[in-house]
Amino acid sequence: MMKRLRSSLLLWLTAVAPLAAQPASQAGSKYLVYVGTYTGPNSKGIYAYRFDTAAGKLDSIGLVGEMVRPSFLALHPNGRFLYAVSELGNDGRVNGSVTGFAIDRQSGKLTALNTVSSGGGGACHLVVDKTGGNLLVANYGSGSAACFRLSQDGRIGERTALMQHGGTGPDARRQGGPHAHAVVLSPDNRFLLVPDLGLDKVFVYRFDAGRGTLTANDPPFAAVPGGSGPRHLAFHPNGRFAYVVNEMKSSVTTFAYDGETGALRDPRTVSNLPDGFSGVDNSAEIETDAAGKFLYASNRGHDSITIYAIDRASGGLTAVDRVPTRGKTPRNFAIDPTGRYLFAANQDSDSIVVFSREAQSGRLKPLTEVHVTAPVCIRFLAQ
Repeated sequence: MMKRLRSSLLLWLTAVAPLAAQPASQAGSKYLVYVGTYTGPNSKGIYAYRFDTAAGKLDSIGLVGEMVRPSFLALHPNGRFLYAVSELGNDGRVNGSVTGFAIDRQSGKLTALNTVSSGGGGACHLVVDKTGGNLLVANYGSGSAACFRLSQDGRIGERTALMQHGGTGPDARRQGGPHAHAVVLSPDNRFLLVPDLGLDKVFVYRFDAGRGTLTANDPPFAAVPGGSGPRHLAFHPNGRFAYVVNEMKSSVTTFAYDGETGALRDPRTVSNLPDGFSGVDNSAEIETDAAGKFLYASNRGHDSITIYAIDRASGGLTAVDRVPTRGKTPRNFAIDPTGRYLFAANQDSDSIVVFSREAQSGRLKPLTEVHVTAPVCIRFLAQ
């Protein structure tokens, strides 16, 4: 037990030391905001902004990293590197890829380091583990999760694990095979959770950061209601609950999480949509605030963000508001590091809308809007 505690403490210190070393003024007021997009005639890759939290001001830097379909981004814990998927091969016929970039903290510009195959089709989500030594990737098209080693200079190295899912779900059109949609590490960095939209399962893997390996946990997965299509997952800050946003049934499933064994238990599911809504919707993103008081989930179709109050004892959810995102198809959103703002990326109306966030009520109020073509992911980095 003491060995595990020492190991967990070391992982935590490794992750936070680079941020703790920053001057307080940098850590709390000005940020670089990186935006991944779906590329085309009017979008060429990753764009960046400067954000002053004191003034609520957002200024464009422009295109900082040219690449194809960088639909999801991840930052290294040391703040020196950024990683992006190229979401290619959602039909599973060709592999996607992952690119590493070095960050110029002054200008916000990115310098490409190297690109590797993601190990499967439709790379759609990625995360750097808390030691900074591994990059984990979800491949939607082929239904797999992969792990790659990272070198000290930020380059992506050898693939050390590939976990292939198999099976089908009840919806023949959308669940004809596995579709891994996210890779989320447990708070202590010991487990990797992978929601699979095609199988209505959240897979749990034991993760060895030192070797970059993944092994099936016992139990190996938890299920959501059939046909729900689990997409993304967020842990409560207290580590006792995990929340899964289900794309196909526009709902959130709450699990009790056992941090010792990695097991997900006691699922409870609530709808993200108001009673009587009859349109088409596909829920997308999910996030809790840092205080663990509120949970947010985006809805594509209803074009809103549902706000839930969280019961800290039970983890239960009570809807308190549904706020229009003032655009179409809010694929992703992100609460800024101060907790005072929420950025909503409206993919099909080419806009990011910035909301102020009231900490006590959790409610959102629109402040400003910027144009960016097909935004699909937002990440903050203290400047």
